Amino acid sequence: MPVAQQEDQARETPAGTQRCPWCGTDPLYVHYHDTVWGRPEYDDLALFEKLCLDGQQAGLSWITILRKQESYQDAYDHFYPEKIVRYNDAKIAELLSNPGIVRNKLKVQSIIKNARGFLDLQEQGIGFSHFLWSFVQHSPIQNNWRSHDEVPVTTPESEAMSKALKRAGFTFVGPTIVYAFMQATGMVNDHLVHCPQHMQCRALAQ
Repeated sequence: MPVAQQEDQARETPAGTQRCPWCGTDPLYVHYHDTVWGRPEYDDLALFEKLCLDGQQAGLSWITILRKQESYQDAYDHFYPEKIVRYNDAKIAELLSNPGIVRNKLKVQSIIKNARGFLDLQEQGIGFSHFLWSFVQHSPIQNNWRSHDEVPVTTPESEAMSKALKRAGFTFVGPTIVYAFMQATGMVNDHLVHCPQHMQCRALAQ
């Protein structure tokens, strides 16, 4: 979306409603809040990319990674696990010199490990989307928070998913990162009740 359109969207909310406060007024962040965050995602590759990117934000803010998302897609072959698992030392060195991504060796290696985990599940006949959504019984959890202070940072579901992902070979998937991932991909609806996106995401789950 052109920046001008994003700026218009950042200014517009229905009368009597208010966006979740965490997105502020940054046009990119507002666009992400209004069109991505909280909407149920079921595509295997889209979920894989999002989980990897959430791991990259460890110790950083999500907006930092969001601004680098296109660079990440270019650097990691659009997050095709079959390509990522073939990365050699030369490719890793290339990634570590790429200013468009977070140049942290452990984080670079984590995406490669996650690709192996994804393919291992696939070889076992386990679809990634089915695997992840099973932790919420394949239906988004609908919360009704009125204040940002009420929203948890971990839940029993995120702790269970984190443990299962680690057993499957994934890294940078602690329960806090996993809960942020669950929020973003619509496994839980954590838009505040006064946010216009709360009802929109609820409707998408029906």
